[in-house]
Amino acid sequence: MKRIGIITSGGDCGGLNGVVKGAAYMALAHGARAFVIPSGYAGLYNLVDFDTLTELTPERLDKINSNLSGSEAGHSRVKIKKIEDPEKYNRIKKGMEKFKLDGLVISGGDDSGSVLVDLNENGIKCVHAPKTMDMDLQTYSVGADSSINRIANFIEDLKTTAITHRRIIVLEVFGRYVGHTAFRGGIAADADAIIIPEIPCDFDILYTHMKQRYFSRILNSDVRSGTYVIVVAEGIKNASGEDIVDEASPADAFGHKRLAGAGSYVCQQLTKRLKADAGIKDLMIKTGLYVKGINEIPEVRSVAPGHLVRCGHSSAYDVSFGKEVGAAAYILLSQGISGVTVTGITHGKIRYMETKEAIKQNLVNTHQVAIYEAMGVCFGRVAEKIQAKTEKFPQAPERHW
Repeated sequence: MKRIGIITSGGDCGGLNGVVKGAAYMALAHGARAFVIPSGYAGLYNLVDFDTLTELTPERLDKINSNLSGSEAGHSRVKIKKIEDPEKYNRIKKGMEKFKLDGLVISGGDDSGSVLVDLNENGIKCVHAPKTMDMDLQTYSVGADSSINRIANFIEDLKTTAITHRRIIVLEVFGRYVGHTAFRGGIAADADAIIIPEIPCDFDILYTHMKQRYFSRILNSDVRSGTYVIVVAEGIKNASGEDIVDEASPADAFGHKRLAGAGSYVCQQLTKRLKADAGIKDLMIKTGLYVKGINEIPEVRSVAPGHLVRCGHSSAYDVSFGKEVGAAAYILLSQGISGVTVTGITHGKIRYMETKEAIKQNLVNTHQVAIYEAMGVCFGRVAEKIQAKTEKFPQAPERHW
């Protein structure tokens, strides 16, 4: 394994430059050379037409800032299997032969991982460095910690304007059909309610929780100040059990419709209940907020930070993990191991699993949710009673740090 190509694919997030540097530096440490294949799988497919590739020499690696989110290598959403070219795999192999590349380090999520499985089955050596801010793989993935921290910061920032205007704020965040980022970001920032795809939302329960907590805060404030914050994952279903999608946007290469409007949907449900609740007028009068025809119910406002949660700077954990899995991916390739996902390095041992298993969807554990329901957080359901069993470990559990 003397020459490797490094690919970053799918959505951008924190820690990716760490993967690139980790793989390249480990290759250099073993006397090998590393090259960037730009623009993800699009670049891999078109590799045969390139005149040159950028080599990641020590001097070029110095120019890559590990702390910045996103990837210098670039991304694209391309499903190789869908390309209408019967020679597509041979074309990729010819591109790799042209630049004498022996194998690939590929950093991506479940969609990118499915392409890696396809490439491996067609004789292309590759190892997967797990990456997705959604944290929906079977292993920890680069980018999740960075995005969760940014979500928590946005919630804290939004509280200032929400309190000022006595608004109810709904923050909609990425995550597709899992709620890890909404769940962890919301918990970190003391959100009042968190709505995730794993738990169908009963809006009557959410409304009751919101009404009690919101007005209680205002009535107990010496300046009649208060807010209520809800974090919602983009992949929740509407009342008919259907995805809330942007119909104007076409599906991507992997067949995913763009999810959009979950936050607005939650606002509509709460506003409808506020207008129908005969007791709201008295509460608004009691709190000094009521103005007939102008300010009769609290305002429910939706905010969607979108790509702001995956850009900017990486967390220290994601950079460290990214460098580790990038380095480990090169070592696995050099040992003839392909078609696998790095799960981490523990006690000097590189842990890995079959990529086709690693990319299976990992949902939020709803028993974990019950812990926070006991602390007063609403998840749009009747709170589960904690079934907390204890277990003594003979030694400390394995961890990456």
